[in-house]
Amino acid sequence: MSSSTSSSAVASTAATNVVFEIGKYKVVLQRAEPETTCSTKSSNIPVPPPKPLLIGMPCEAGEFPLLLLLHGYLLSNSFYSQLIQHIASHGFIVVAPQLYTIAGPDTTGEIKSTAAITNWLSEGLQFLLPPHVQANLSKLALAGHSRGGKVSFALALGKEGNTDRKFSALIGVDPVDGMDKGKQTPPPVLTYVPHSFDLDMAVMVIGSGLGEVKRNPLFPPCAPKGVNHEDFFNECQKPACYFVAKECGHLDMLDDETKGIRGKSTYCVCKNGKSREPMRKFVGGVVVAFLQAYLEGDSSHLMAIRDGLDETLPVELQIVKFNL
Repeated sequence: MSSSTSSSAVASTAATNVVFEIGKYKVVLQRAEPETTCSTKSSNIPVPPPKPLLIGMPCEAGEFPLLLLLHGYLLSNSFYSQLIQHIASHGFIVVAPQLYTIAGPDTTGEIKSTAAITNWLSEGLQFLLPPHVQANLSKLALAGHSRGGKVSFALALGKEGNTDRKFSALIGVDPVDGMDKGKQTPPPVLTYVPHSFDLDMAVMVIGSGLGEVKRNPLFPPCAPKGVNHEDFFNECQKPACYFVAKECGHLDMLDDETKGIRGKSTYCVCKNGKSREPMRKFVGGVVVAFLQAYLEGDSSHLMAIRDGLDETLPVELQIVKFNL
């Protein structure tokens, strides 16, 4: 097959299933609590989850791959509900735990909690799903935003906590490892040695072009140079891919409306783009494309994005790198 024919085939395939738009599955969001009370969905299951969960799943019958999604620093898992629905609508089950309410600089507890949730999946998740919806735990991916991205890498690297489940793919959504180089939060993840991450899985790093820009003199940048997406990708081994969305902010993948004091703070602490929708659609779509490639063996959408063939791309990309 010639290169032109191959490119046309990829573009045609991508056009039939636009990853940057809502997919074909209707989605339901469900909450589950660790404490068994009469008011919670988890009250009747044998093994409640270690932490509160927000679960997005297709309504239709089927067996679906699973994504474990970790929230950013001091954020609520509910702030990602639109992103969760986007990913789930393409045929994935998304489990988003609330790892803490208040946290200091040390992420050790979050890493151990994520390990505990991962181990719980095989014994407790199916009780929270309808009988016609099955989780395929042999196709399991881990993703995290901001500090959650650091936690995801730390768990995958075995910094703290042990899991009885193997991840097939890892995603860092604008990951951050502290305030600055030399000011990493414990345990540090970045080593500043190129390709030093010993990860037996595919990795994708997504960055925001405005994450390293201060919103004003009162606040530091939310994703400072020296501890951000660029540094994470530099330490990844093959296979790895890297996208940076130009003119998009560190929190622009959150819901259009985030309520409460924490929700309101997301509009003022980081440099933001003009609106959240483009970055959220990009993150949702490129996550779907990556999961299709490395969990389901269909790389057509990911290659179309890499090669600039997807005309539905909602953002301008500042950086595109693949290490395959």
